[in-house]
Parts: sequence; structure tokens; C-alpha cells
Amino acid sequence: MSSTAHHRTVLISGASVAGPALAYWLARHGFRPTVVEIAPALREGGQAVDFRGETHLTVLRRMGLLPELRRLRTGGSAIRFVDERGRQLLRLPAEFMGGELEVQRGDLARVLYEHSAAAAEYVFGDTITGLTETASGVRVTFRNGPAREFDLVIGADGLHSTVRRLAFGPEEHYVRHLGYYAATWQLPNDLGLTAGEGAVGLNVPGRLASVGADHRDPTRAGAMCVFAAPELPYGRHAIEEQKGLVADAFAGLGWHVPRLLGSLRAAPEMYFDSISRADVPAWSKGRIGLVGDAACGATLGGMGTGTALVAAYVLAGELARAGGDHRAAFARYERRIRPYAEGCQKGGDRTGPFLAPRTATGLWLRNTLLSRRFLLERMLKEGQKVSSTVELPDYGIAGAAPAPARDQRRDSGIASPQGASLRP
Repeated sequence: MSSTAHHRTVLISGASVAGPALAYWLARHGFRPTVVEIAPALREGGQAVDFRGETHLTVLRRMGLLPELRRLRTGGSAIRFVDERGRQLLRLPAEFMGGELEVQRGDLARVLYEHSAAAAEYVFGDTITGLTETASGVRVTFRNGPAREFDLVIGADGLHSTVRRLAFGPEEHYVRHLGYYAATWQLPNDLGLTAGEGAVGLNVPGRLASVGADHRDPTRAGAMCVFAAPELPYGRHAIEEQKGLVADAFAGLGWHVPRLLGSLRAAPEMYFDSISRADVPAWSKGRIGLVGDAACGATLGGMGTGTALVAAYVLAGELARAGGDHRAAFARYERRIRPYAEGCQKGGDRTGPFLAPRTATGLWLRNTLLSRRFLLERMLKEGQKVSSTVELPDYGIAGAAPAPARDQRRDSGIASPQGASLRP
């Protein structure tokens, strides 16, 4: 590692998974990372995310996170598909849905934050509005804070990346709709569900409406709806409009759907997005790079969480190894990670048709085939194989790992998850 790394500043957009993971590794290599996040605080809740295969677990082990995440694991959740009369069509076991380690996305985000914040600056409640590359760095303007200059800028801000839009071009050039939409929200558990029995979902052609008990709070439950549709016009932050799209898609169905839609009307928050994928021909442009879903993402089913951690590890290592030559580092990072990420991403293409086959014949075929245990086991092995197809170099580390933020926050001057920050 070049000693110049200690003087290099890196702005990372996004504080979900890829951003804090990259900040952690950059700090370990002697860089000075800053993470900017549009949300006013760490995002809580969200769906469960899983890790599969030795590559994912190796990165978690090298970060020192594996014991803590194992304490937070959900144990996975089975899912039963039923018809409108509640008759079981198919049951998928917990290990199929949850991989080798499943945790709540909010728990993962918090752990990543706590293990990176002692050595990184976090700025919550702000977003990038402009990027201008100069001879020595990138001048960045923000919605709220003053302009600043950084040596490098990395977009770790997901499928709808602001950095990609500003530096590479409009989202429609890179993100392709895959024919489905997904929504999730929280609701009271008034159906008597238990976490041990997993989720249960109504399947009709082109639609899935499922609900499962919260594994920590038995009084709460989580709903998920998936439905087939062409690309729909709606506001990205227009939650009432999005609720209307879900209600229209599931109107007239029986089972527990009317109760789920009733809870949706009262829900203060909802996640809603198209099932899409991002394909970017080149993951860097000058001093600006992309990592995670911003570079090669899928909304669901593409092993994006594990891939983001692997990509962050490699990107930080290559930047450290390059001794200041960011172009060489970006090229080596992309050469190593792209085939792996694209292999994982293919799973996202099949997520919508798997969860909500468009025809009655498609539903029957899925239910019949996956009722056979040997096919389930084969699919599990294939997923583990795909997620373990990249070599993880040993980049070497400068110094000890930063202590978790909860032990350091009073004296560190680092941003808290509530948005206070030493610097703008």
C-alpha cells in the first residue's frame, strides 16, 4: 500500500450496505472516507437479506462481523403458497429462502455503520447535486451542505443511483424493467401468525400477496406483494400513489388480501419499486466509480447484498494496491468483480416469474417441480456455487480495525445515525 493513501479522500454516496462496507475497508487501508446519505438517519426495518456460499462468509469473517450477525440471524423463514381458499400449493423450506445466514436489512445496516463510523465521516440528510472533475479531484455540490472537493467519488447508492445519473447519464440508459413490481410494509399481526411457521402467500397468475410474523415482535407482521405489470408512471416518493397501484393490482382477490390492503391504507411507510436490473458498460469514469447495485444490481433475487460486500472489499483493496493510480485500480476491480456480479445478477431476472408466474400453467409447473426435494437441493447448490465464483485476494491491512462506533462516538466527532455531523 502506498503511503499516499493516508491523504486520499473518498466520498461515498449511500449508507445502506455497499457504502458503509466500502468505508470500513477504505479506512482500514488508510483512506479518509466520507459517507453521504439522503435519509435523515439509518434506515431501519426492511426485508431480510441473506448470505450464501463461502465467498460471502469469508468477507464477513475478514470484517469481524460474522459472530455478531450470527447472533442477529433470523433463522430464515419458510414460505407456503396457497390458493384463495387457503389450500397449500407449495411449501419452500427456510434454508431455501434464507441461505446460510439471514438477517434483517436494518440490522445489517446498523452493524456496518457501527463498525465503520469510528474512522469515517457520516453526513445524513443530504445528497449530491453536482459532480465536476478537476485536475486534482472531484468538486461536489450538495443539496444542503457547502461544496467540497474529494480525490475520488463512489456511487454506492443503489439501483436508482444519483452518482450514476450525474456522472454517467440518465437512469433509463442503464436500468431495465423486468415486468414486475414489489411492495412491502409492516402491519399488526392480527392473523395469529407465528414466526416459526414462516410466511404464507396467496398465489394467482401474475400476483403474490404474502404475510409473515415478525421474528422479534410477535405483535407485528410484514406483508409483501409482487405483481406483473408493464412499466408504470408514478412518483418515486409519492407513497399514496404507490399504495393505489398495489390496491388496484390486488382488488377483488379473496383469502386475507382485503385485510392486507386495509392495513396498507393505514401504513405510515411502504417500500415500493419495480423489479429491475442495472447494466452499466463501464463502472468508472475518471475519478468517479460505482459499486454494488449502482453498477450491477437487481431489485430482488440477485444476491445483491453479498455481492455488494464482496465488491466493496475488492474495490478498497485495489485502490490501496494501486498506490494512487485510480484508473488502474478501477480497471482491476471491474475486471475481477464484473463476471462474478453478472453471474449473481441473473437470479434477479427470474425473481418475478418465480414468485408470481403469469399463467395458471406456470404456477402449476413451479409448484409441481419444486415439490420435489432433489430439485430444491440442486437449486440451493447452484446458488452457493454462483456466489463463490470469485477469488478474494489478501490485500493486507494497515493498522487495527476501528472500534465499533458505539464505543467511540462521544469523542470521535463522527456523525451519529440521527444526522449530527462534525463537518457539513
